[in-house]
Amino acid sequence: MIDRRKTKQLNVGSVTVGGDAPISVQSMCTTKTADYNATLQQIAALAASGCDIVRVAVPDTDDVEALPMIARKSTIPVIADIHFQWKYALAALEAGCQGIRINPGNIKKHDKVALIGREAAARGVPIRVGANAGSLEKDMIAKHGGPTPEAIVEQAMNEVRLLEDVGFTDIKISVKHNDPLTMIESYRMIAALCDYPLHLGVTEAGTPTKGVMKSAIGIGTLLAEGIGDTIRVSLTADPVEEVKAGIGILETLGLRARGFDLVACPSCGRAEVDVFALATAVEQRLANIDVPMRVAVMGCVVNGPGEAREADVGVAAGKEKGQIFVKGEIVKTVPESDIVEELAREAEKLADELRAQGAEGGSPHVVRVAAQAQPVMQIGRRP
Repeated sequence: MIDRRKTKQLNVGSVTVGGDAPISVQSMCTTKTADYNATLQQIAALAASGCDIVRVAVPDTDDVEALPMIARKSTIPVIADIHFQWKYALAALEAGCQGIRINPGNIKKHDKVALIGREAAARGVPIRVGANAGSLEKDMIAKHGGPTPEAIVEQAMNEVRLLEDVGFTDIKISVKHNDPLTMIESYRMIAALCDYPLHLGVTEAGTPTKGVMKSAIGIGTLLAEGIGDTIRVSLTADPVEEVKAGIGILETLGLRARGFDLVACPSCGRAEVDVFALATAVEQRLANIDVPMRVAVMGCVVNGPGEAREADVGVAAGKEKGQIFVKGEIVKTVPESDIVEELAREAEKLADELRAQGAEGGSPHVVRVAAQAQPVMQIGRRP
């Protein structure tokens, strides 16, 4: 069981963050915010992929002017990303943005930070603050000899205190670094210093090939330790890929049930079918299943029947045919050419049953397509 860190709870629009709320997945639009049509289209794509909260950059007045339309028409809460310009923060609040992200330190004027805090409090809007290894203040780097965990955490806490000084405590914190190990240590340190909810991320993680691995290590390690309330996988890619990766991390840890979990054997010399092609075809065919389901695709007689039997839906394939399992029982044996469609038919039938039982809302029931020989460790949700 993952024993999650006890934190304060806040609301980003309709999404609750912290406390015992589900861990939310965030991303950030790559469009120019001033182009509100393109931005809303990207937000729609992100929402469709499972994104819970979206952030938009607000570096210019044209972007500020687009915020009311975006905040009003977005189907998920919008956070305005503000730096330096205190007036933009006030404008974002007035525009109806459900959250703002600022660095109080780079606003400089304490009375303006106080003004932002008062306005945010009056509107029930939370503020995310924090430190990024790439934007630490020079004196902080000099004091600690570089962007160390100590430097990142000290700067983040300085930002928090600026808001606390004006009575504002509806705060989320991030302490990001591009090195997963430094990032992990930074979050561990700040988690021990306060009870504010934490937004996790490995900053500038890179392209999907490397970035997903870095993020899985950094974000996944902390989540397994119970640290973290909302996450973003920062990738040099379409932001939809960030959401998919974030959801994948949560699903792997048992912290979110969404769609189906495909278990497939890595293949070896014992395989009597093309497991790679079979697993890929099954994954594509079942991509639209929207209830928790685990499916197994196995390719040899050693581990295949056992893994397929343990899955909700599975196939043990070999010698040009496949045994289809449902809930541990063999329901049919089909030619190899029919495996994908027959497996899909059984999976979709079970999905219909689960929908009728109300499984869409994150039921603990999991349907599994087994395709590998390794047992699956499930980390239970904290009640």
